[in-house]
Amino acid sequence: MRITNFLKISLSGIAALATLVHASPRNAAAHCDTLDGPVILDARKAIAVKDITPILKWVKPKDEKNVRAAFNKLLAVKTKDTEAAEHAFFTTLVKIHRAGEGAPFTGLKPAGTVEPAVAEADKALASGSADSLVKLITDDIAAGIKKRYEHAATTYKQKDESVAQGREFVEAYVAYTHYVERLHQDATAKGGHGEHAEHGKGEKQNKHKKETDHSKH
Repeated sequence: MRITNFLKISLSGIAALATLVHASPRNAAAHCDTLDGPVILDARKAIAVKDITPILKWVKPKDEKNVRAAFNKLLAVKTKDTEAAEHAFFTTLVKIHRAGEGAPFTGLKPAGTVEPAVAEADKALASGSADSLVKLITDDIAAGIKKRYEHAATTYKQKDESVAQGREFVEAYVAYTHYVERLHQDATAKGGHGEHAEHGKGEKQNKHKKETDHSKH
């Protein structure tokens, strides 16, 4: 009963994760470099109407000139091999976009390789409702908490009977508490796309400042 009540209370809070599906590096990065991701979908629209406007929101102001040049070069292509020219443009565009977000670029990914939660996040925007997205995230979170809780609770009962059983409990306990800690941190985090890169930069700057301050004493 305790786990059921806990989940009922906590799910309303952790539903905030629906707005943070881009927050971690693996998810933040895995979306915009796919051939069916939002950057390339907007690029296809721009190409179809020969108007770069839908693309420019994905790049920083300082990068507009390079993107415009690549776009105009694509539109000037007269050969039959337009597919290769488009792919080259998509590569340039996504590389510039990701660099602007402080993320690495390892090449374009095939369509259909977007994480389920990210795909659902896009569907939510298109449909005007986040209900399905919230259900997907909270159902998975509830299952994850319950699984780790039950393992920790089972091993807790025998944790003092032997060293081996105690260590089994500690392993389960660490997995359980770290899991809920990460969930809570993500659910209450502030920031957006690329926040981890900025966080890492801030940590380095703070470390350098501390080292500098320490050297003064």
